[in-house]
Amino acid sequence: MNQTRISQESINAAVWAACDTFRGTVDSSIYKDYVLTMLFLKYVSDVWQDHYDSYKKEYAHAEPGLIEELLKTERFVLPPRASFYALYKARFEPGNGERIDKALHAIEDANIAKLRDVFQDISFNANKLGDEQQKNDILRHLLEDFAKPELDLSPSRVGTLDVIGNAYEYLIKNFASTSGKKAGEFYTPPEVSELMARLMDPKEGEEICDPTCGSGSLLLKCGRLIRERTGSRRYALYGQEAIGSTWALAKMNMFLHGEDNHRVEWGDTIRNPKLLASDTSLRHFDIVVANPPFSLEKWGHESAETDRFSRFRRGVPPRTKGDFAFILHMIETMKAGSGRMAVVVPHGVLFRGGAEGRIRQKLIEENLVDAVIGIPEKLFYGTSIPAAVLVFRKNKPDDSVLFIDASRSFQPGKNQNALREEDLQRMLTTYAARLPVEKYATLVALETIAGHEFNLNISRYVDSAASAMSVDMSEVRRERVELKKEWIGIEEEMAVYLKELGYE
Repeated sequence: MNQTRISQESINAAVWAACDTFRGTVDSSIYKDYVLTMLFLKYVSDVWQDHYDSYKKEYAHAEPGLIEELLKTERFVLPPRASFYALYKARFEPGNGERIDKALHAIEDANIAKLRDVFQDISFNANKLGDEQQKNDILRHLLEDFAKPELDLSPSRVGTLDVIGNAYEYLIKNFASTSGKKAGEFYTPPEVSELMARLMDPKEGEEICDPTCGSGSLLLKCGRLIRERTGSRRYALYGQEAIGSTWALAKMNMFLHGEDNHRVEWGDTIRNPKLLASDTSLRHFDIVVANPPFSLEKWGHESAETDRFSRFRRGVPPRTKGDFAFILHMIETMKAGSGRMAVVVPHGVLFRGGAEGRIRQKLIEENLVDAVIGIPEKLFYGTSIPAAVLVFRKNKPDDSVLFIDASRSFQPGKNQNALREEDLQRMLTTYAARLPVEKYATLVALETIAGHEFNLNISRYVDSAASAMSVDMSEVRRERVELKKEWIGIEEEMAVYLKELGYE
C-alpha cells in the first residue's frame, strides 16, 4: 500500500468526488447512504489490511496460523470475502449489488455486538439504482472511485482515526448543505456541537445522552473532550434516533471513531423512549444534549397526557409544536445531583404563551434554567432563523438566569454563517464567570423574570445594539409572527374540537 502521508483535504475531496458516480442518476437523499456506507467498508478494509501487513512483516518466520490468531484480537473482524478488495477484484462480473450486500451482512454478523442491524436499511442490490446493467455499472464505478490511491485509508498513511472521522463529518456536512432541511435533520454544525460540549464540561466517568442524536456528532464531541483532557475512555455515550438510515450513520460513526462504550437506540424518543431504567422509569444521565427538530408538528401529542414516565406533569406542549416535548423529556433524564443539559431551540420557545408559557414558568420557578444563549442566524442547514442554546442544571449556584447575546459574533458566509474560536471562547468565558458584560451578558434574578411574565426573550434583558429601537422592532416583528402562527394553530384545534362535538 502507499505509505505517503495524505492531508485531510485530499481525503475529503476524493470522497466527495466519488459522489459524481450517482449524480444525475440517483437523488442525493438516496446516494448519500451508499457513499457513506462505502466509506465505512473501505476504511475497515484498509485498517484490516494494514494490520495484516504489519503482522506479516513482524512475524515473517512464525508458524502458520499465528497471523490469523493475532487478527482475532483486533477490535473488529473482517471476513475475507467481505473485504473491499475482494469486491473490487470482482467488479466486472455481474452481481455487484448482491456481492456488496452479502459483504456488509457478513461484517455485521462477525461484529454483531457493535453493528447489529446497521445495514438492514441499505441495499446496494435495490431497484432504485436502476436495472441490473445500470446498477452493475454504477457500483463498478463506485468501487473504482474508492480504489484510487487518494483513498488508501490505511492508518499508516492517514495517521489517526480522527482523520477518518473528519472525512465522515465532511461528507455529512456537504450532504446537508446541498440537500437543505432534509439533510439538516441528521447534522449539527461542528461549531455548535463544540459549543454545547464545552458548555457541559464532560468529565471522566460520566454518562452522556443525546435523545435526538442524528449521526452522533454531538456525542462524539463530548467523548473527544474527555479523551483530550484526561487520556481516558472511561465514559459512556447514549443516544436515540428516530430515522433508521440516520441511526445507522450514528452506529457507523461510533465504530469509525473507536467509541465502543456506547448505546444508540433506534426509535421515536417521545412516543417510544428506549433508554430506560425500568418499564416506568427513564434512565438518568450526568449530561443531556440535543439539537431536536424545530417546532415539530406531529410529535406525539395524542398520547402525552397518559405518558407512563410522567414527562408532561408540568403541562402538555401544543399539538403542533414539539419543542417543549423534547425539553421536558431531557429534564426528566438528568441525574438528581450532577445533571446538566444543553438544548438548541428556536426563539419562539423563549416567549410563546399558552401551554408553552405555563411550562416555561414552572421550569423557571423550579430554578432549573441556568442560561439562555442567543447564537447567530444561518448556522443551521435548512433554516435561516436565529436560535438559542438553553442550559439547565439540577444544582445551580444561584437563583438567577444568565442571558448572553452572542447573535452578532460570527464569521459571515454566503449561505451559512459560522462561529469562530474567538466567538466560542467569549461565550464559554462569560458563561463560566457568570458576571454581566456590557451589551453582551446580564445575570437576572428569578423575581425580575417573573415580573416579565416569565418571558426569556434575550432582548428584554440584554441591550446589545447601538440602536435599541431597531432591535426592539425586530423582536416585536418576530414575536408577532410567532403569535400569529400560534393563533392559527389554536383556531385549527378549535375547529377540530367543534367538529368532534357535531358543530361545523
